Formats: sequence, structure tokens, C-alpha cells
Amino acid sequence: MADKNLSINTLCVQGGYTPGNGEPRQIPIVQSTTFKYDSSDEMGKLFDLEANGYFYSRLQNPTCDTVAAKIAELEGGTAAMLTSSGQAANFLALFNICNAGDHIVASSSIYGGTFNLISVTMAKMGITATFVSPDCSEEELNAAFRDNTRAVFGETIANPALTVLDIEKFAAVAHAHGVPLIVDNTFATPVNCRPFEWGADIVTHSTTKYMDGHGGCVGGAIVDSGKFDWMAHADKFPGLCTPDESYHGITYAERFGKEGAFITKATAQLMRDFGCGQSPISAYMLNLGLESLHVRMARHCENGQAVAEFLANHPKIAYVNYCGLPGDKYHELAKKYLPKGSCGVVSFGVKGGRDAAKAFMGHLKIAAIETHVADARTCCLHPASSTHRQMNDAQLLAAGVEPDLVRMSCGLEDKDDLIRDIAQALDQI
Repeated sequence: MADKNLSINTLCVQGGYTPGNGEPRQIPIVQSTTFKYDSSDEMGKLFDLEANGYFYSRLQNPTCDTVAAKIAELEGGTAAMLTSSGQAANFLALFNICNAGDHIVASSSIYGGTFNLISVTMAKMGITATFVSPDCSEEELNAAFRDNTRAVFGETIANPALTVLDIEKFAAVAHAHGVPLIVDNTFATPVNCRPFEWGADIVTHSTTKYMDGHGGCVGGAIVDSGKFDWMAHADKFPGLCTPDESYHGITYAERFGKEGAFITKATAQLMRDFGCGQSPISAYMLNLGLESLHVRMARHCENGQAVAEFLANHPKIAYVNYCGLPGDKYHELAKKYLPKGSCGVVSFGVKGGRDAAKAFMGHLKIAAIETHVADARTCCLHPASSTHRQMNDAQLLAAGVEPDLVRMSCGLEDKDDLIRDIAQALDQI
């Protein structure tokens, strides 16, 4: 089903899996930790990466690989893998090419958990980072690079700030320095943006969000564009371009080429050692979500746009962040990268500050207060009183989170019902 002429709508439904005569129409759940072979020699070929197959589900599983293949087709990539979470996907994508002593350039406007992963946890591993504004000039972006920089990282649509990354600009500068651009495409999904078409090299996802779409399974994915020439920059990427003694001296970039080296190494080496794979049943449920992704994203965007327009004209709202609004800072970038719409997430400030925002959320009836986003059901979060609760107002502003900020993820309900719910909640504060 790798027909490049197929619409992404068709790939959502049928990508990644083409059953043979008499085989299951729905992807099978291979709920097994292990796989049987007739001889040690046959299994040995798998351990030497000389044959395709499965020996232990900590590394690979047929159900997971089938769903990963669909996501690769959706993004227009050459190879993909599933992980246990979006955080695991971002970690493996970066750690696959970074060693102790290396450096990352990242947008400062990214999910807080990913910011902590890069700035705190990976720093403990000896991998440092410089964070730049997503709005920085090319000169400012160039200035962030060092001789030991190995990757650039950003989010298509940042969570929760909803900034839009200028993918083409970040990709051009990354490539000028001989390193790949890694883009987390969770909020846009490949339905609304395919970062590879704008120069990105690796794409990650928290499949927990829109791809699953129903709050059923935590998961992540990594997709390789197959375009970055690792061997052309062999001195920067020894893990891919020199022999791996833990796999009998295989050089991934030579054996598997641009199209397969990155994912093969991440699977054979990192998944082997970290064991953060997605379970087969989670992958199966993820695929059910993917089958309707193209239909759901249109509705999420319709609802997000309607809610943003209502909020933008309400006297009790201080500001609205949504790139679909003509006056939004990122509206022009959104027209370029997100012509079909962005997502269903809207962030906004309630006049009256932290207490007013909390009061507003307490009066909502349809929208539930949850530490979640990008779901079929509308939910909302007030970072200042939850995920950023330990910060005072000055610290919140320094972190780029206004004390009055509310993040609302518009689900698949009727947009008029959502607006009525928001209106009645605002009337009570």
C-alpha cells in the first residue's frame, strides 16, 4: 500500500497493511513476547541483522511494525518505529545521534516535559542544549550552533503556547551546519502538515494525542524521512557511521543506507537497551484511531476555529492564541504550513488573572479539567494551578506561561454546545 498517488485520507484507512488471500482484514494482534525458530542458525541471522524477523517483542513486534508502517506512509517517510510514549520517542530520536559531550539546538517553545527532558535529564548524560525563540532570525539561530551540535529540535505547533515553527528556516540552518532537524508533529498530525515536505529529517509523535484520539493508550512514534546523508557528515555521527561492536561491527549507514539506518539503529541498539516499546494491544487500538484521523482532524479544527473566534470577541477574555485567527502572530506561517487547519487546541487568558481563570474552569460543564489534550472529548487545563503550580506569577512569565492562561482542547462535540458552555462559565465570573 505504498502507492505515492494515494490520498492521505485513504492511507489513514488502509496504509501499512495489505492482507493476502484468506488473511485477517483487520491487523492481527500478535500478543506474544517470543517467536519460535527451527534452528539456532536461523535465529542467529536475526541477531546479526542479516535477516528480517522477530525474536523478542522488547525490540520489535509484528503488530507494532504494521502500525509504524502506516505512520511512515502518512508522513511520507521511509521507516518508522513505535515507542511507549511521546517522551520516549523524543528521547530515542535525540539519543540515537547524540553522545556525552554533544549539543542540541532546540526551540524554547516546546512541551514542558520535552523541555525538561532536554534541559535537565539529558544534561545529566552530558548532552547540553541551547534554546532559541521559534521567532529568532537566521542570524540568531546560527549563533546557537557549536562545533559539537548534533541536532535541531522543534514542534510544528507548540504545546501549550501554540507557536508555529518555521520549518523551512530551521531546516535550512540545520543542514548548513550538517545536522538533521527533528520535528515533533503531534498537534498538526500528518493530515494537516507533513514536515518532511518542508525539509525536516526526523518526525516524532505522541500518538497518545490525536492519532489515538480517544484517550485509550499512551504511545509514541519516530519516522525517518530517509533523506539525511549521515555518511556525508560521518565525523558528527559515529554511532551511525562507524562499526557498532555490540552488533558484530555493523556500520548502520553503510548496511542500511539513508532510508533505514536511523530506525534500524534506534531499534537494534536503543530499544534493545531501554525496552520502551509499545504493546501490541496499544498499537492495535492506535490503528483504530488512525483509521478516522483524517475525519476527526477536520472536526477538531472546525471546533477550535469557532471557539477561538468566539473568545476573541468576548469582553472577559484578555487574549487568544490560535493561528487560525487572522490577527494571530503565526497566522501567515499557518497559511504556509497548515493550509487545511492546525488543531483543536486553543489557549487564552481570562481577565482577572489566575483566580478568574480557575473560577471559569470550575463552571464548565462539557469541558473536563484534565492533564490531557487532543482527545475526542473537550478538556482544559490551567497550567498555573496544575502543571506549573509551584511557580509564582513572575516565574510563570519567565517560563512563557501567563498566570491567566487556559489551554482548551476542543473535542468532537457540537461547536455550538461548546460555545454555550464557555459562555455560561464566563457569565459566572
